[in-house]
Amino acid sequence: MLPEENFQALISARAPIPFRDFMEIALYHPLHGYYGSGRATLGRQGDYFTNVSVGSLFAQLLATQFREMWDRLNRPDPFTIVEQGANDGTFAEDLLTFSHQSSPDFFKSLQYTIVENLEVLQTRQQNRLDPFTTKVRWLNSLEALPPFTGVHFSNELIDAFPVHLVRFKNGEWRERWVTPDLEWTDKPIQNASLLDALAHAPSIEGYTTEVNLDALTWATAVAPKIEQGWLLTIDYGYPRARYYAPERRTGTLECYAAHKKGLDPLSNPGQCDLTAHVDFTTLAKAFLTAGMHLSGYTDQHHFLTPLAAQTFAARSPSPQEARSLKTLLHPELLGRSFQVLCMSRRVPPLPLSGFQFARNPLPELGI
Repeated sequence: MLPEENFQALISARAPIPFRDFMEIALYHPLHGYYGSGRATLGRQGDYFTNVSVGSLFAQLLATQFREMWDRLNRPDPFTIVEQGANDGTFAEDLLTFSHQSSPDFFKSLQYTIVENLEVLQTRQQNRLDPFTTKVRWLNSLEALPPFTGVHFSNELIDAFPVHLVRFKNGEWRERWVTPDLEWTDKPIQNASLLDALAHAPSIEGYTTEVNLDALTWATAVAPKIEQGWLLTIDYGYPRARYYAPERRTGTLECYAAHKKGLDPLSNPGQCDLTAHVDFTTLAKAFLTAGMHLSGYTDQHHFLTPLAAQTFAARSPSPQEARSLKTLLHPELLGRSFQVLCMSRRVPPLPLSGFQFARNPLPELGI
């Protein structure tokens, strides 16, 4: 573990800096960052749970959805699955293992691509996925990704993008910056895109919130890569009206360590996870602007329920699968916390099975 003064020395060379830049360093710096250094740990013994850490059932249910996508496109070969935010490669391992065992024809057509720019994580992924070396390739950036037919998938990716932290004070929006002493200071906003995004936030004295401009940049970069197929992203968040609700006065920014929420995002930098919920309305509109179609939006409970029905149509779940399914679906566990957004290009108009019980996504997102 690196001493905190080393992190502060890194900040001091540039500080004061916008919180967005502080968050990027605290998460992704190769020595000091929570993810970049490899200190991030998931699951019961780690800092937080994800859908993947619940068990292999999550990947099995998504494999059912991906196979349907493959069928909808008349079984192209290759059918490319692009994953970002793959962590240690567990989801890819679970999905490829299940597909190999249950759908050999689908597995044969699969080309799995992981976009990962963190060396420590890419190494872990390669070690875990060594049995699938002929199926998996790695790219360091989206720019290196050629246009493809298939699906771009991410689970808890966007919530880890660095966000701008802002506060309404004395009749104007100001951005929160971090000093060399790791304390807050507020400065006038000069970023036009940031000011435009705040047109949807309530002008209430003391109101604090986040704006994820990196998510919009990401959407603009991903959309042209999907020649034919879908983008499916799962994360916690809200439609814009709920994200910027007047009662949400302190925003959604949180830090996690040992399954506990921290109060101060500036404490223990690089030793804990920093995360903010996703504004799904603004994200969906960015994809629409980039020429994609809105194919679905719902919570994880409603998305996974029909996929589970298909998966267990011919058999009953094992006790372990039943426990995993309860965690993934239960409204008080992961079922309502996570939202599922699906965008598409040049695909058949029929809704995917995962959105069988979903409402019309346009009014749900306020678009």
